[in-house]
Amino acid sequence: METKHYDIVIVGGSLGGVLAALSGAKAKQNVALIEETRWIGGQLTSQAVPTDEHRWIEEFGCTATYRWFRNRVRDHYRNLPNFKPAVSKNPYFNPGAGWVSRISHEPLVSLKILYEMLNPYIENGQLEIFLESKAVSAETENDYVKAVIVENTQTKEQTRFTGTFFIDGTDIGSLLPLTKTEYVTGAESKTETGELHAPLEASKYDMQPVTWVAAIEFAKGENHTIEKPKYYDYFNSVVMDFASGVKKLSWEYPGLKRGEKDRGSLFGHEGINLFTYRRIINSAYYTDDSVKNDVTILNWPQNDYHFGNIFESPDAEYHYMMAKELTKSVVYWLQTEAPRENGLTGYPEIKLRGDVVGTKDGLAMAPYIRESRRIKALRTIYEQDISALTNDSLPHVWDTVGVGCYHIDMHMTTVSHTFFYDHSWPFEIPLGAFIPVRMKNLLPACKNIGTTHITNGCFRLHPVEWNIGEVAGYFADYCLKLKKTPQEIYRDKALVQKFQSMLEENGVELHWPADKVHAI
Repeated sequence: METKHYDIVIVGGSLGGVLAALSGAKAKQNVALIEETRWIGGQLTSQAVPTDEHRWIEEFGCTATYRWFRNRVRDHYRNLPNFKPAVSKNPYFNPGAGWVSRISHEPLVSLKILYEMLNPYIENGQLEIFLESKAVSAETENDYVKAVIVENTQTKEQTRFTGTFFIDGTDIGSLLPLTKTEYVTGAESKTETGELHAPLEASKYDMQPVTWVAAIEFAKGENHTIEKPKYYDYFNSVVMDFASGVKKLSWEYPGLKRGEKDRGSLFGHEGINLFTYRRIINSAYYTDDSVKNDVTILNWPQNDYHFGNIFESPDAEYHYMMAKELTKSVVYWLQTEAPRENGLTGYPEIKLRGDVVGTKDGLAMAPYIRESRRIKALRTIYEQDISALTNDSLPHVWDTVGVGCYHIDMHMTTVSHTFFYDHSWPFEIPLGAFIPVRMKNLLPACKNIGTTHITNGCFRLHPVEWNIGEVAGYFADYCLKLKKTPQEIYRDKALVQKFQSMLEENGVELHWPADKVHAI
């Protein structure tokens, strides 16, 4: 077996993993980035989820590199010869005109721009990327990770990666069990966390649902009905008694609080407009017929998979398959049975767009993950740290390494079927949440930091994961240059303050402007 050595080995090319690779390479470390799919970028690319951002994003509340990325997205469309100048002259134009994001755009555009960021370091040899590669085992000694064994998913060839520092950039914290790093899954109990919304008893299998996203086009006058999915009749028969009796395949879906239900429709004739919700291509913005129809991303309550978990479960492979089957069933329901605004049923005009997501079937390469394994950290982020119910003013942490903002948002969980939406403050991201209680050369780079079941969802959004990954790469470099462990640095406030200053010099915002923000 071949052995390769790097200063920093990053397992997982999620959005956070990519940013960890960027900051590590910028700091002149030799970096390996190992990704299981064909695309780096996680939720932005292989999971095909348009950017979900807070209301102040055009002015502040993200890192300088994230702002550069946002600007490059708009530049990409401005430079297209068939994109309407009347649209692109607006400095804040939204390329896809989706209303969940201010810069909704195609996954391939994200992929292109991420590589633009990384290419200088690939070309000078500081960064190597290994696609279609998955960590299968690890070697540890005295609380240090020594090596990770990586298997190419196509050839099954294995390579041993040794490193001075390791970063888990996977969306489900895959490196944590391999390295025997202490971690948590599912819901902690109220006794453990003191959180208002925590259950009385812990449940390690009660996780937020995954969603297998699809790209769909509305091709007027055409029929693109797919073959009836194998499990369609099953999903079409599901009635959610725990959610006001809503059918799984329906325009109705559970509301923001238990006992409530909401309603949508394809084009907004009743309830919210689900097609424009995550629209990524708006044909009205183009000057010719090369872009004939709108394309949107199917990431709706209807295809949230709350029937089981795709990791930490003996039935993980089954649920992985069934999450995909649910989305196929939603598509088929839309094409054949969904009530239309004219009183008829079915939208056969809906066409799966595999070219948009890099697959043959039109479903994303990988499922969107809302909740990960989470390290047991030196500092855990609790609901009471960020909730608007427990804080009268903007909360601060002494060890801030970035900022984020999102509601406390719990999609229907897989065991208790809990779901709710609550108010929070814009928050600071504490360095202590990056540091494992024991392992000395491993860091998390995305939603696997030290959060809880309740707070994890606040940290999953694109700008926050970007910030987390960027900091993870810089912190690994900081530890390497000082020849100290993360725990040693964290115990020395002067060293933490030096690191914070270095982050600010590199464009990482550490605080919110108190006079410009409010609870959401």
